[in-house]
Amino acid sequence: MPETAELTLPAVLSTLVKQDQLSHSVASKSVLEAKARKKPLVTYLLQKQLVDPYTMAMVCSLEYGLSLVDLDAIDISHEIQELVPDETLRKMNIVPLFNVANALFVGVADPYYLENIGDIKFATEMVPEPVFVEYDKLQNILYGGEGGDAISSGMTISSDTEAQDLVIETASLEKDEEADNDHGVDVTHFVNELLSHAISKGVSDIHIEPYEKILRVRYRIDGILQVVSMPPKGIAQKLTSRIKVMSQLNSSERRVPQDGRIHFQVSDGKFVDFRVNTLPTLYGEKIVLRILDSDTASLGIENLGFNDKQKDDLLSAIAKPDGLILVTGPTGSGKTVSLYACLNILNTSEKNISTAEDPAEIQVPGINQVNVNEKVGLTFASTLRAFLRQDPDIIMVGEIRDLETAEISIKAAQTGHLVLSTLHTNSAPETLTRLVNMGVAPFNIASSVLLIVAQRLARRLCNHCKQVTDVPAETLIQLGFDESEVDSIVVYEPKGCSECSGGYKGRVGIYQVMPISPVMAKMVMEGGNALELAEQAQRENINDLRQSGIEKVRQGITSLAELERVTKD
Repeated sequence: MPETAELTLPAVLSTLVKQDQLSHSVASKSVLEAKARKKPLVTYLLQKQLVDPYTMAMVCSLEYGLSLVDLDAIDISHEIQELVPDETLRKMNIVPLFNVANALFVGVADPYYLENIGDIKFATEMVPEPVFVEYDKLQNILYGGEGGDAISSGMTISSDTEAQDLVIETASLEKDEEADNDHGVDVTHFVNELLSHAISKGVSDIHIEPYEKILRVRYRIDGILQVVSMPPKGIAQKLTSRIKVMSQLNSSERRVPQDGRIHFQVSDGKFVDFRVNTLPTLYGEKIVLRILDSDTASLGIENLGFNDKQKDDLLSAIAKPDGLILVTGPTGSGKTVSLYACLNILNTSEKNISTAEDPAEIQVPGINQVNVNEKVGLTFASTLRAFLRQDPDIIMVGEIRDLETAEISIKAAQTGHLVLSTLHTNSAPETLTRLVNMGVAPFNIASSVLLIVAQRLARRLCNHCKQVTDVPAETLIQLGFDESEVDSIVVYEPKGCSECSGGYKGRVGIYQVMPISPVMAKMVMEGGNALELAEQAQRENINDLRQSGIEKVRQGITSLAELERVTKD
């Protein structure tokens, strides 16, 4: 019928169609029939046997960013079974699985029933953590198989069930009975799917971690680590070897850390690089893969989260022919992306740009990039000295770690070069005192530093599901909002939907952009401390990180919880 052809499919069905698990016509017809029968869509598909339970659970897991748990791999204790009455669980289509600290992990087969999670919290006074399970196995627990009522039957009891005992799988862990390993798992296919899926989900890091009894795979999504797979422990060595081969590392060397790189082709022909690091642990080698997507380097400054004043101050600083610009913040705060956003503006045929990094994460044509290698004597300091003999216009130093590097950077900034670098400090004013504490002469700091950017990354609220929340006026005032605005401000909180991960999608920068004014330069030369410099920054109308974060909350970009997480002292 013509109306089905134009029907927009929900995300789960769209994925099933893309994977050839359903035809578009059957999917469209199912949407209409499920609606007519007033049945949850996923449950309708499963009851009609249009999709097998494992495939459906796997797709829901990927779309909603929740783990997939094999119910056959765990034992539910009597204590957990008795938390909620059987009849209530059947109405909610949820089963409690195990608890870790005050978190109660609960299994659900249809995303429709995720709305019942709040009732679980009310009934148990524990924080519910939903995971997806296979529909047939869930029904067997709720209603019992041939052996009777599975909820109340004599299941094997384990009072200390923990998350580590679960077997959590993803779509990529497909069995291949002819595969050349003891566990029937096609490791090559698993690795390829793992990398492809991570790229499609906007993951920044993949952690593969072997423990005594389990093998765990986690993604870092928007700065937060999430378990996505727990493959059989027996494939750990083959998995490590496969990644080492792809990274051109020594597969036989397991005693020392190794660094490598994977140049991976995505299905659409695009190539994405992964930086790979291996680390020997008690139970095998842990592997961390950092996704180095060159597209992030081409992000314009206007897309990073600077307000108009901050953007103007930064653009004014990088337009100068010489001086030192510093970006500061903890690891993972987006410093490299900010630096490359500046370098992309400066990267013209008239400029000679060189960078010293450890390592160069983003490859950009037109920029001379050097990987620091301290083992062979190629340090930041020695590389900087070499740069100065290469007629540079602009120099980027990955990090100022010691006095020697700091002094050479400042010397370069004082002799006609624009220098960009990073430091690990909490705020822009603290960066000036950090340089003094490293041993740099205050006069050299005052005469060379143009501007300091302190930054954090906060998760963006999902525009599809963020919801208004009521916050007491006293709380908003305590958090730093003006008393005059608390009655009119609209504050949003995360909810969670198929388009996001826990109510958040993507990240936004929170910045303190501090040009070094003549007054600040004088304070540095006179021995002013970080507190005095911060007070002067306030007098010059420079927002600190907290104030910039509050601005993002006002705009509905992030939540109060994220504000607290990224700007607390």
